[in-house]
Amino acid sequence: MCKRRQFMFIALLIPGPKNPKGNLDIYMQPLIEELVQLWNEGMPTYDVFLRQNFLMKVAILWIVSDCPAYGMLSSWMTAGSLACPYCMEHTKAFRLACRNKQSWFDCHRQFLPNDHRFRRNKSAFYQNREDHSEPPPMLTGEQVWSRMSSLPRAADHKGKVDGYGRSHNWTRPNIF
Repeated sequence: MCKRRQFMFIALLIPGPKNPKGNLDIYMQPLIEELVQLWNEGMPTYDVFLRQNFLMKVAILWIVSDCPAYGMLSSWMTAGSLACPYCMEHTKAFRLACRNKQSWFDCHRQFLPNDHRFRRNKSAFYQNREDHSEPPPMLTGEQVWSRMSSLPRAADHKGKVDGYGRSHNWTRPNIF
């Protein structure tokens, strides 16, 4: 049902011929504020089927995007050796010698089951080798929180210029 056109809702449409890159938060500010309000306070809504009002609360269930949009939405760097949000510092990314570009080819065979045939396939993957390594450790909620809580929030830099030369004049609500 969620994939049918009549149930889709475009929450944000960014005008203009160029992508906003670092300025995405400016476009998202009104949406974030409204979502936080709808989560905290709710909105009286009429249920046609039950013929009564109820207090509707709103949450984002998922966002579908390509890799560049994922990077803009999550503020995750989607280029360079640490671009994979699953592998992070345990990445197997490497630079191509002829182009000097980052490659993640053959980095994710480690997530396959140990007995998967691709793990033993030497001809279709990087440098004719098998991959028997274990995937990076899954982080616990506490480990994720310790990493996230040490990052600066936009509220900590109100009106300041960040490392990319962008000025942030609004505060991101604490939704965690």
